[in-house]
Amino acid sequence: MEAKDIIKRIRKIEITTRNLVNDLFSGEYHSLFKGQGLEFSEVRAYQIGDSFRQIDWNVTARHGYPYIKKFEETRELNVMFMVDSSASTLFGTKSYLKSELITEITALLSFSALSNNDKVGLLLFTNEVEKYIPPRKGKKSALRILRDILYFEPKNVKTDIKNAVEYIYRLIKKRSIIFVISDFLDSDYQDSLKILAKKHDVIALRIMDRVELEIPDAGLLHLIDPETNSAFTLNSSSKTIRKKYNAAVQKQENEIKENFRKIKVDLVTLYTDKPYVPELMKFFKFRIRMKNQR
Repeated sequence: MEAKDIIKRIRKIEITTRNLVNDLFSGEYHSLFKGQGLEFSEVRAYQIGDSFRQIDWNVTARHGYPYIKKFEETRELNVMFMVDSSASTLFGTKSYLKSELITEITALLSFSALSNNDKVGLLLFTNEVEKYIPPRKGKKSALRILRDILYFEPKNVKTDIKNAVEYIYRLIKKRSIIFVISDFLDSDYQDSLKILAKKHDVIALRIMDRVELEIPDAGLLHLIDPETNSAFTLNSSSKTIRKKYNAAVQKQENEIKENFRKIKVDLVTLYTDKPYVPELMKFFKFRIRMKNQR
């Protein structure tokens, strides 16, 4: 792909996601991910409705009229995107490949973070950590993240979420918001995520295609596992096979939801054939309600 085509594609995603940020996401993002402290802003004359706890008694004594100290929220959060770049994300049967949906969602959240003056960083992983970009401010940082997700070529094809989680745990010291974006077609990562979530605010975004959850009646299917390169043929017209497959998938789905509930990490499942913005909005609003109830 030529450089002008790369720039054109990045620009298209940037415009799409920036519009979504401006129209939909800015309020929810700011409400959910508040800053981590307060800093002094100004001293001004007392007004009806101000709390007496804010009165600056030294200034009040000098002027003979009550004055209060004003503080502003200190934003500047670190927002890290842990993005699965394994071969299983290069799959999709409807509107998007899983990898394409991952790209748009990461772009949307990146621009939401930057619109609130937060820093954004990226970790691309397969069964190894492929690339790390430390959190930085500015549009250039978001565009670099977008470019790398789109065009970085990983050396490996398999998935090791545990390895990536342990890497980021060792690396990031400041409490951060961490989005783990993957299809989570892996095992033995729950304990590591649980430990990470005790230190950071961790949100798991699971990207799936409907065909992975339910086999269509389409005759003989020749299937290849992109991470192991193993191949097999499946008679999808067999009701018995479809029933067994669907039962196994449902069991796996229930186990994944239960595992995330146990480790107290929020899990949002998004599908390649369904608009993702309403689902993210619903999750953000739910999280805001839960936060306000505490």
